Amino acid sequence: MVTIEKLMSEKEVPVVIADHQGIITHVNEVFTETFEWRADDLIGELITKIIPSTLQDAHHLGISRFMTTVKPTLLNQPLDLEIMTASGRIEKAQHFIVAEKSDGSWVFGAKIMLV
Repeated sequence: MVTIEKLMSEKEVPVVIADHQGIITHVNEVFTETFEWRADDLIGELITKIIPSTLQDAHHLGISRFMTTVKPTLLNQPLDLEIMTASGRIEKAQHFIVAEKSDGSWVFGAKIMLV
């Protein structure tokens, strides 16, 4: 089972963690190398910074639905989506997203691998 704790220690696969407000709290070194971001450019920023504009409405809808119903429809399964690199390039990637409650608030984490 993939947990936020396991994602935080991941060294082989790109990982991003965000809080319940969509603020990025962690990216690993593999993420920054793969997608050309510097950690300082992402930590404290909204997760939408790495989501292509064409997917942002769907992202907001999905998060809102989850936060309202707490019924996951896309968590814990591979999802073929896109991600934006620091240079603005859109790349196809497989996302595996998990969510956990921590101190009463949801935390979201994802492994994101280029395909």
